[in-house]
Amino acid sequence: MGITGTALGLLGIALVLLMDTSHPYLNLVAFGFGACVLGLFSRVGGGIYTKAADVGADLVGKIEAGIPEDDPRNPAVIADNVGDNVGDIAGMGADIFASYVNALVATMILGLAFQSNSLPFFYPLIIMFIGFVSSLLTMLLMNFNRNIEPAKLVRYAPLLTSFFTIVGTFIHSSYTDLSTLNEKSYIPSIVVALGIVGGTLIGLVTEWYTSGKPVRDIANASLAGGGSNAIRGISVGMESSFIPAVIIIIMILVANYFLGAYGIGLAAVGMLSTMAITTTIDGYGPISDNAGGIAEMSELGEDIRNITDKLDAVGNTTAAIGKGFAIGSTSLTALALVAAFTNQIIQKVGFDTNILNISDPFIIVGLLAGGIIVFLFSALTMRAVGDTALSMVEEVRRQFKTIPGLMEGTATPDYKACVSISTKAALKQMIIPGFLTIIIPLIAIFAFPMHGLSVLSGVVIGTLITGIFMALFMSNAGGAWDNAKKYIEAGKLAGHKKGSDAHKAAVLGDTIGDPFKDTSGPSLNIVIKIVATLALLILFI
Repeated sequence: MGITGTALGLLGIALVLLMDTSHPYLNLVAFGFGACVLGLFSRVGGGIYTKAADVGADLVGKIEAGIPEDDPRNPAVIADNVGDNVGDIAGMGADIFASYVNALVATMILGLAFQSNSLPFFYPLIIMFIGFVSSLLTMLLMNFNRNIEPAKLVRYAPLLTSFFTIVGTFIHSSYTDLSTLNEKSYIPSIVVALGIVGGTLIGLVTEWYTSGKPVRDIANASLAGGGSNAIRGISVGMESSFIPAVIIIIMILVANYFLGAYGIGLAAVGMLSTMAITTTIDGYGPISDNAGGIAEMSELGEDIRNITDKLDAVGNTTAAIGKGFAIGSTSLTALALVAAFTNQIIQKVGFDTNILNISDPFIIVGLLAGGIIVFLFSALTMRAVGDTALSMVEEVRRQFKTIPGLMEGTATPDYKACVSISTKAALKQMIIPGFLTIIIPLIAIFAFPMHGLSVLSGVVIGTLITGIFMALFMSNAGGAWDNAKKYIEAGKLAGHKKGSDAHKAAVLGDTIGDPFKDTSGPSLNIVIKIVATLALLILFI
């Protein structure tokens, strides 16, 4: 998954540059926009599909019927397992692919400001290639010791790849004249390393909030009931956005100090240069989850399920790290796109920096419109999951009541009915959120003929600022709720196990967190990128 996504990104950029040399920059932005559109529908549609099935399976199966997770008697279990693939593999892959492509596109366009030679234009491609080779090298080294503990593999593989990429970048700088970028040839390598280290730190912070003390705090809050669990989870999610925001701010300031707007793009490229290994590690989670589902449905025994549960617990951590990486990379990618957007306003359209004057009421209008995109999009995707989950719950209840012998295990559930509910809802209910994300930037530019660029600039920045924090909050809160439930299921909360009141409260919190972490939160990554890319595309057209 990681190798394919990275290779296709590099191949796609290369083909676009070879296709039409008369409009290379327009073609690059269009390629990036296409990646965002795919990511939008994969993330939103996949998120609605998987979480509607997951919520329906949990609410009726675990709480009402009292049967284990992935029990073959549950009619929604097949849709749930398919949803892991649709949402967590296809959706995440499309999301990070869009970041990868657009970080390259934005930084290459920003490289046009250095008109003395073409090195700044192609330098981001070189860094991505170094990161790709570093990821392959890490995978080969990991295969030499197949007995390595999964938790160690998850932690060491990205760190080792980051180390190889940083070393490779500095070696490249020692053999290449980078004076066009900075008179000190090692400065670009420092900026790339900054992006890599920043991405790693954001992943570690996310891991702590979704598997450390905050998770235990949520589990303890479950002793007071579902309401207490929900309040604590929301608090953890909100708090978790602070440190990543500080890291992103420091990265922006340092990168801008060394290389200006180009440095911000280069930091994004550095962060995403390790995408191959990061995406690979992220895929570990849903694969382990589905392995547990297959073990349960095939009745392989408690000993096998115990193994897959341990793998699944590590997988939750990898998924959380992946979401943190996706949000962090989205932030820097979007900032690079914003920098390219403002540069194009100044250089191509002929406006000066007054077009971005914060005292301009049209900028304020755009900022508010960008912010409302995030909230309205989140509301629509959450509602889509809720409505579809209700249909799923009703179908599962109906089958338990009307199919004789279902609870006894002597009859086969109608799995296709539940799969059909998720599929139709995902296809139908992703249309309006997707349409909203694209239409508001178009309205901004065309509804205000004299002030369209001011409004559009506000929309891009408003979506970026609001979307980053909402995505961090929702993704981390959902991950913490999920692991708090698993913490109780593992018997780590003294005197409380599966089926206890504390566990039921944790299941309720996890049910709220499911659309948070797997639908609305991750989908906002794409919303941020698609608005920024569309704005840049409008300028080139």
